[in-house]
Amino acid sequence: MLTTLNTSYTDTRAADLAWALGREPLPALATLDLELAGAKLQLRLLGASHQVLLEEGRGSCSETVACMPGSSTPLPLGVAKRMGDWEYEFAARVEVLSPGSFAGRAQELLALVSDHPHGLAGVFPGSPHAFTALLAQHHEGQVHWRTWHAYPQDGQLVATRTRVGARVPTPQVSPLGA
Repeated sequence: MLTTLNTSYTDTRAADLAWALGREPLPALATLDLELAGAKLQLRLLGASHQVLLEEGRGSCSETVACMPGSSTPLPLGVAKRMGDWEYEFAARVEVLSPGSFAGRAQELLALVSDHPHGLAGVFPGSPHAFTALLAQHHEGQVHWRTWHAYPQDGQLVATRTRVGARVPTPQVSPLGA
């Protein structure tokens, strides 16, 4: 699903993005509700990036990547956490592209996400290449989502990927000769 976000485009930067787990739902400009193999997922476009809410029989999870005033947690390159019966993994990277490469990559990503039944993309007014996009899937008992946050004024594209799934018990190793 592709939408034009009804908000002004603010010149934020990739460096302004922060990451948080467990935040309450923030006001959203657009949402997409999904059910993936029994897991309820809500993809949310915020005025300053994204939030994903996940509910499953084992509990719930909230991930926020946004420009959050006063946040002291910058966007990490990677996070791995145990949350009850779940394992949570997050990774982020920033690509710096030339203007021509940026425009081509933006069009490619917007086409991919807007045509996907589990995708949500929002374009900010004023620039066809200023967007936030989310794409979710269920694979091998785990919920995955990817996001892209475009900052055309700097030629920066922030890509994240997240995986949430049941914690796999560590096998017990028996001593030799036992």
